[in-house]
Amino acid sequence: MFLGWIVVLIFDECIALSLSELASRYPTSAGPYYWSFQLASPKYRTVLSFITGWSWLIGNWTITLSVNFGFASLVAATVNLFRPDFAVEPWQLLLIFYALCFLTFFVVAFGNKILPLVDTICAVFTAISILVTLITLSVKADVGRHSPSYTLGHYDTTLSGWGNFSFFIGILPAAYTFSALGMISSMAEECDKPTTKLPNALSLCVPIGGIAGLFFIIPICATLPDLEDVLQAPVGQALPYIFGRVTGSPGGGLALTILVFIITFFCSISITVAASRCTWAFARDNAIPAASLWAKIDERHGTPIWALVLTTVVQLLLGLINLGSSSAFLAFVSVGVISLAVSYGIPIAISLTYRRKEVQVAHWKMPKAVGYAVNTLAVAWIVFELVLFSLPTVLPVTAVSMNYAIVVFVGFMALSAVWYAVYARKVYRGPPESDGLTIDS
Repeated sequence: MFLGWIVVLIFDECIALSLSELASRYPTSAGPYYWSFQLASPKYRTVLSFITGWSWLIGNWTITLSVNFGFASLVAATVNLFRPDFAVEPWQLLLIFYALCFLTFFVVAFGNKILPLVDTICAVFTAISILVTLITLSVKADVGRHSPSYTLGHYDTTLSGWGNFSFFIGILPAAYTFSALGMISSMAEECDKPTTKLPNALSLCVPIGGIAGLFFIIPICATLPDLEDVLQAPVGQALPYIFGRVTGSPGGGLALTILVFIITFFCSISITVAASRCTWAFARDNAIPAASLWAKIDERHGTPIWALVLTTVVQLLLGLINLGSSSAFLAFVSVGVISLAVSYGIPIAISLTYRRKEVQVAHWKMPKAVGYAVNTLAVAWIVFELVLFSLPTVLPVTAVSMNYAIVVFVGFMALSAVWYAVYARKVYRGPPESDGLTIDS
């Protein structure tokens, strides 16, 4: 886990730096699809922008879905600390998920003015929670402590069926952690001096989050229970189980898990805000059905309320899939990473194709040689991520363990292609120059 975390930090920072240049050159909530439009040749720019935009939109919706459903699963798994024989039913999990979606909706819809304060509280609370977790796990270590070599370098090659490739399967959670970094650009039009503040936020999110994460990951790796037992954790959520085992009591596990609850709720708010802004921007540019409705702004609260409604409704509908098939639903969760990666890769690749001409005049940019190297590594890592997140996590493959993410992604993009052919090509001319978040009466 430790080595995988370091690998992901290095390559995801290449993506973050590449996006930082683009965000500095074109600071807009439209993000990647605006960048693709501005960077590509006039002949292909509209189509490339549309493809990037839909990939960006799908990624925003499904990654938000994954955070909120993961939160619901975490809540359900915590019950097992006190009732080990409890098995949550799909409908119960769905109701928890719905409750969290509605709670997040109301905070985002009516608490727009306090969101900056929420972000500040989140940062402080996260730092305190990491420190508390580090001390608690290090002191208690009820199942024993591992050696430094095990803590920093061990990975099991027998549990997944992938052999030595298990190392890369094991970095999936770490890669997921930073998959939404580009969503920061959705807030471009709600901050001052975006040509410098936006790239600073993008470029620093990986190192700051990565270093903070080490103080969380290392004590877990050092006190980890048997991996076979961890893999059997209820609802696929390992943290409550690990905390309960390492602290030696359900109460201790609950206390640490509550800290994770609060952090996850903050994350749910932030990612829902970003997804609603992305939806609003794409609707503003006439790229989705009923665009004029989703592009409306609530004058009283200053939020894109109907875009937020659409984002929430999409989550609620996709959540129903879990009632029929958990493996099919997990594909929608995994497709979030794939979609976001594609939306990052297209503008970076276009910029490389045209020898980074546009980013060279950005306020925030890398030296020319460094920029070429970082952009190349970013594109290569994105291609590898697309393969990695399309693979089943265990072998041999069964109908349950099969990863359908790439099928879902292609299906989504096929639907967007139909929409483009039927109607969008008549009204979508690419994103106009951003004028900021405006009010529709």
